Amino acid sequence: MGPLTQEMILLAARPDGPVTDEAATMGRVRVHIAADHAGYELKNHLVSWLKDHGHEVVDDGPFVYDAEDDYPAFILRAAEGVSREAGSFGVVIGGSGNGEQIAANKVRGIRAALAWSEETASLARKHNDANVISLGARMHSLEDATRFVEVFLGTAFSGDERHRRRIEQILAYETTGGIPPLP
Repeated sequence: MGPLTQEMILLAARPDGPVTDEAATMGRVRVHIAADHAGYELKNHLVSWLKDHGHEVVDDGPFVYDAEDDYPAFILRAAEGVSREAGSFGVVIGGSGNGEQIAANKVRGIRAALAWSEETASLARKHNDANVISLGARMHSLEDATRFVEVFLGTAFSGDERHRRRIEQILAYETTGGIPPLP
């Protein structure tokens, strides 16, 4: 078999195709959202906010507050949903957002980014073509966290060759396990 092409890598990482720039800027998208107990209130707020702004929301839980819940059960469901559905995005929420980002990134085809500012939310999309944003509910006000989601969903991937090349290297590793050569 010859070298992997960009199309082969993108299709292998996301069987129904990559997220398109159009999906990020067209206004209304499907958003899978999940949290743990620490992110429960922020998740519920964002579900309402996303619906009020015309997005189609898939709430992957939790549906009741449980201080002993474990985030992987919810986060992996949201990430799987994003992985299956071209053009969809994800929002995952915990106390810091770190564990949720780690869990989401275990799902093939997911590029989850932890956002802690409007700039990091924007760059996650613009430079990394992230399809999931992770938020720390204990780290930000409701207003700031909402703004990070708004910026994330409203920012398109730049498509610059250098960013595509880097994403392709990550996807190739995810698909084949091959480490890129050193420069």
